[in-house]
Amino acid sequence: MYKSEVKLSVLGLPVHVMGNYSQWLLTCIQKGKGVHVVTLNAEMTMQAEKNQPLAAVIQKADLVIPDGAGVVLYLRYLLRQAVKRCPGIELAEKLLQEIAQEQPDTKIFFYGGATEVAETAAQFWQDKIPNINIVGTHSGYHSPEEEEILHKTLVKLQPQVIFVGLGVPRQELWIAKNRDLCPQAIWVGVGGSFDIWSGCKNRAPDWLANNNLEWLYRLYQEPWRWRRMLALPEFVIKAFIYRLTAKSIHSAGC
Repeated sequence: MYKSEVKLSVLGLPVHVMGNYSQWLLTCIQKGKGVHVVTLNAEMTMQAEKNQPLAAVIQKADLVIPDGAGVVLYLRYLLRQAVKRCPGIELAEKLLQEIAQEQPDTKIFFYGGATEVAETAAQFWQDKIPNINIVGTHSGYHSPEEEEILHKTLVKLQPQVIFVGLGVPRQELWIAKNRDLCPQAIWVGVGGSFDIWSGCKNRAPDWLANNNLEWLYRLYQEPWRWRRMLALPEFVIKAFIYRLTAKSIHSAGC
């Protein structure tokens, strides 16, 4: 990591804080350094408490960014850290734009989403930035035989940036299992970003995002997610308990 990088902790999970994530990733591409990027939010944090393999993957990730409002508020108000939110989709977009400007030969691959979604998302970026080098796409819904073909394609192409949109925790576990296929690549779990880029869905209006209410817009778009959204109040309660417990232990130790 950069010397300016700070490693913090949210309910026992790491969060790396630095001034410019995309530039750090560009340096990794330049040096051929393989990296797994995790975009941490409150829902993923709660899933990790119940899913030990997911927790282990997050612990081992090379870069964990503060994606969700809950994570950022935890760091700001409970740890007193001046941390800015870095939504995964915005990091991915910035990285694509900077790659096109500074390292246009970088090979990029999109994997995930429903049939043709990754392909449409790739075409969106190809139209937006004609010199971007997207070398392939693959749907997230496929047979074991098709996944084997995907593995062979990745080995052959050796893309340097691989965006994986399979949703949490599937994308994190899949990356951890398969990153040896392209050991020098930047692997980023991008959740539903392909749906946004392909035009299947819209991001929340800025006024909602700026007030930490992007989750509410997502619930409006996908009401079936309401059970998963229960992770948000659970995160808040556990965050305060965790901090109070930590303070009590610290005080006892003094």
